[in-house]
Amino acid sequence: MFEITLPDGKHIDSNLNESWLDFIKREIGAGLAKSAVAVSINDRLVDVSEPVQSGEMKVVTLKSPEGLNIVRHSAAHIMADAVTQIFPDTKVTIGPSIETGFYYDFDSPHRFSESDFETIEKKMAEIIKANIPFKRKVVSKEEAIELFSKMGETYKIELIEEINEPTVSLYFHGDFVDLCRGPHLPDTGFVKTFKLLSVAGAYWRGDEKNKMLQRLYATAFNSKNDLEQYLKMVEEAKERDHRKLGKELDLFEFSEDIGQGLVLWTPNGGIVRTVIENFWKKEHYRNGYELIYTPHIGRSKLWETSGHLDFYKEGMYSPMDIDGEDYYAKPMNCPFHIVLYKRKKWSYREFPFRWAELGTVYRYEKSGTLNGLKRVRGFTQDDAHLFCTMEQLEQEITRVLNFSIYMLKSFDFSSYKLYLSTRPESDFVGEVSVWDKAEEALEATLKKSGLEWELNKGDGAFYGPKIDILVTDSIGREWQLSTIQVDFNLPERFDLSYIGEDGQEHRPIMIHRALLGSIERFFGVLIEHFKGAFPVWLAPVQVALLTVADRHVETAQKLEKKFLKKGIRVKIDDRNEKIGYKIREWSMEKVPYILVLGDAEASLDKIPVRERGGKQISFEVDEFIEKINNENSGGVYF
Repeated sequence: MFEITLPDGKHIDSNLNESWLDFIKREIGAGLAKSAVAVSINDRLVDVSEPVQSGEMKVVTLKSPEGLNIVRHSAAHIMADAVTQIFPDTKVTIGPSIETGFYYDFDSPHRFSESDFETIEKKMAEIIKANIPFKRKVVSKEEAIELFSKMGETYKIELIEEINEPTVSLYFHGDFVDLCRGPHLPDTGFVKTFKLLSVAGAYWRGDEKNKMLQRLYATAFNSKNDLEQYLKMVEEAKERDHRKLGKELDLFEFSEDIGQGLVLWTPNGGIVRTVIENFWKKEHYRNGYELIYTPHIGRSKLWETSGHLDFYKEGMYSPMDIDGEDYYAKPMNCPFHIVLYKRKKWSYREFPFRWAELGTVYRYEKSGTLNGLKRVRGFTQDDAHLFCTMEQLEQEITRVLNFSIYMLKSFDFSSYKLYLSTRPESDFVGEVSVWDKAEEALEATLKKSGLEWELNKGDGAFYGPKIDILVTDSIGREWQLSTIQVDFNLPERFDLSYIGEDGQEHRPIMIHRALLGSIERFFGVLIEHFKGAFPVWLAPVQVALLTVADRHVETAQKLEKKFLKKGIRVKIDDRNEKIGYKIREWSMEKVPYILVLGDAEASLDKIPVRERGGKQISFEVDEFIEKINNENSGGVYF
């Protein structure tokens, strides 16, 4: 007898030996059965062809996020089938669905390129049109290894050998078979629209010591309109790529002479960074923080105490021998801030402490994962650590959250999604009662904020719960920037204490906090958000002065001097070039204001201002200066 509970709470008893698809047709309706692509039973997704079992069930359709994920996972199998039919010497490895679509990694003597996409897509369309059923089969590991051995699929054998179960599941459609947990669509015809996007290199299992494979990226959607909208966004993202714009606008550079993942900030990029950091410092002082500075390296004993050498050594660079001792480049600032805390015994009356640092850290990232400014090996963290009592925790979390939102809004990010990650089921440090109090403080703050938030139950780090803030950029992409993390681990490891109201020693609560993340990654996101057209207060050059002829250089120099005295960033272009050519060049530089100076402007009574976008307005000089200072968000940060 099976006891099945529907989403509306209705209970159905059945003793029929039937599939979920038959159950849905009989008990719920033929219409829903037609659109069902899977079933969630006790929060586990299974194929609609699987036999009925007891539990809480929900029908998964194409319209749900789970359904789209299954479409993409099935499309990955279809792509692998198409590729191996066209290029028979190709070996398949893994092909998961991802947030934006799916990919499959191949070991093939054929060098894939975009010129192959049309051929592969045509073969995929044939497979989809044939409505071939996906069939699941559970076999012993030995049987699976024998099957893939005959096929020469050595990568599949390696994966099977590492599975700690006596059986594995295989999925067939037509002559194609793959090792997979599933679930999958009822048949290939459920894939509505798809598109191959790009090809890239990827090491087998992400290890640089392994063979380089070829990764085909693709996407699938449930409607043509959704696909078209996504492809438009992809094209727009290419135009906004910070690596492309960084080169065009001369904002930053990487050099093989220095090393991968190490950023060189050009004068243009350096100005923007300075503006960001000066704004950051000013706002931190206003919000009750004290700024500190710490070294770039530390003795091995520090990293042993913090646990980094036990848990994070692969992300750290090899030690330097200094006076017979090992020193490591710091991957994090936290231990240094803790050492500053330990310099004396504190009283509860002195709490809370809010210590902030723009601290540069160094972490080893595999070369294949490096991605412009968004994934580097040396970066500056927008870092801070707060020390407070448990009674002060909710108040401090509220202050940090409000400060985070203020900072993000200042950079034109106005859409947020927040996530609360709570205690893992096992392998955590600290008392459960302390976790509960911390989680209650974080949740209370989120509820009072009025912002949209979700609970990620059990997804917290082993050392404490946290709040993550995701922002949406100007083309709808989400970026995780701010994090507010409670830490029960480091105060214990470093034996931190303070004297409480009762005269006894107590353990302080430590909060890690980043508002912008890292300056490098934040700058990369900012470039793409604004498409390189920074608002006036962030623009490396705010005003370009273009001379028509040599006799107008003196006028430009007078204006330059006046602007510089008022803190306005200005450049003179007195090259012997046609004025139309100069205007085009500075427009490509995305400068907010261009001033063309000829005979009529020599008196400086009125100056013609060409705004970014082409609109032209005349201003008196002082009026124009006031306009720019107003656009500098109420203050000059450079």
